[in-house]
Amino acid sequence: MNTHTKPFDAEAFKRTTRAQWDEAAAAWDRWSGLLSRWLGPVTERMLDMTGVTTGSRVLDVAAGAGEQTLVAAKRVGPTGYVLATDLSPEILKHAAENARLAGLSHVETLVKDGEALAQIEADPFDAVISRVGLIYFPDQLKALSGMRDQLRPGGKVGAITYASAEANGFFSVPVGIIRRRAALPPPQPGQPGPFSLGDPDVLVARLEEAGFSDVQVERVAAPVRLTSAAECLRFEQESFGALHQMLAGLSEPEQDDAWAEIEEALAAFETDGKFEGPCEMLVACGTK
Repeated sequence: MNTHTKPFDAEAFKRTTRAQWDEAAAAWDRWSGLLSRWLGPVTERMLDMTGVTTGSRVLDVAAGAGEQTLVAAKRVGPTGYVLATDLSPEILKHAAENARLAGLSHVETLVKDGEALAQIEADPFDAVISRVGLIYFPDQLKALSGMRDQLRPGGKVGAITYASAEANGFFSVPVGIIRRRAALPPPQPGQPGPFSLGDPDVLVARLEEAGFSDVQVERVAAPVRLTSAAECLRFEQESFGALHQMLAGLSEPEQDDAWAEIEEALAAFETDGKFEGPCEMLVACGTK
């Protein structure tokens, strides 16, 4: 049996990731109501831990369509400032438009690789935040070091990651089914992915290695509540480009069969006509 594993290509991964988010940008923005309900409390906790308040300067890395950007911008008020960055120019267009519609003129956007933050020329920030973004960076240490460089002395970094796969059935169940059907090997240690920082000890070690002190990690339950497994399937089909990439090697009928199995498996999280997908987040904070 051939056990050779193809070397991980970080630049190819980034190109694919950018393309995935460019394609999923409009759908991700359309699901902003769900994102607010689902991730709103954990976002507020991250902002609390990083000390974001009136007048703060905040850098939001891997900001996506900017739902959490707007939360931070409302908290800092017009005397503060929020710079939202992302690898995908298409998804950042939604962040910029959402800020404009909300009347938040103290929000700016910048297309930027999260591992190239040193290229940003700006006054130091009070806080750097990243919600479910750091996990997808091939070089997490480089990203965190760049975040640290953008902070003022005493400034704080905040990151939200998924906890373990076992605690996140709404996502790990589809990933597991697709890996089996597409005969994909599990990710190698150190590679990016949804559960790459799911161990609190690993998350702490990453932040400390990047030079942060007083590192804290909290677990926060964040169940995904929807009307049905079918709605959850639609959310993931429309918004999670990585799942489509994993399915790319299968024929269209095989992909249809995989989605059907995923919906059937997700139905296990339906009770009394409502869907509640298990999800647990880790919220980390460190000080420069």
